[in-house]
Amino acid sequence: MLLKNAYDHFVTITNHRHLVRKHCFEMGLFVQGLLHDISKYAPVEFLVGVKYFQGNRSPNNAEREATGRSLAWLHHKGRNRHHLEYWIDYTVNRNDKTKYPLCGTKMPVKYVAEMFADRMAACKIYQGKDYTDASPWKYYKKGREHYLLHEKSRKQLEFMLKMLAARGEEETFAYIRRHILRNDEKLPTIIYRKLKEKGYVR
Repeated sequence: MLLKNAYDHFVTITNHRHLVRKHCFEMGLFVQGLLHDISKYAPVEFLVGVKYFQGNRSPNNAEREATGRSLAWLHHKGRNRHHLEYWIDYTVNRNDKTKYPLCGTKMPVKYVAEMFADRMAACKIYQGKDYTDASPWKYYKKGREHYLLHEKSRKQLEFMLKMLAARGEEETFAYIRRHILRNDEKLPTIIYRKLKEKGYVR
């Protein structure tokens, strides 16, 4: 059983990496595409994946359910900058209720784009033939309220997911490559204006 799990988990994470690499290359993110999720092959992550492999969801969730936390995830999120959790820090803004609460800090837009590709690939792997261009947006919406994500990074990610759902992969990758990755400091004003002009959002 463990040998089968090891094989299946290896195939799953490798297929995921290949999909993310393909998507990153289409956006011009060649180095990120090659290095994406390399830490998943480290023993602390890979062995957990083997033990809790199910095939239809992340084994990290199964580890959390069994032990109350996921050591594999804690290792992973601290080494992969495309995860929003990598960018969580204490805020220096105080209020009456909480001193130095946690907050999401601004992500470099290239990592937001990689996160977008990662979410697409994960949905494709786990949903299989049920995947559609709207799947990543629908999955994101289920957990969006509890994400500690910087407002600008949130708008960038949500724009990408919504455009994918409305216009498909080819147009979305081209727009990210030609506009979003070249105009980081001018977002989100430009992208939302262009969205409205082209009818991507109402």
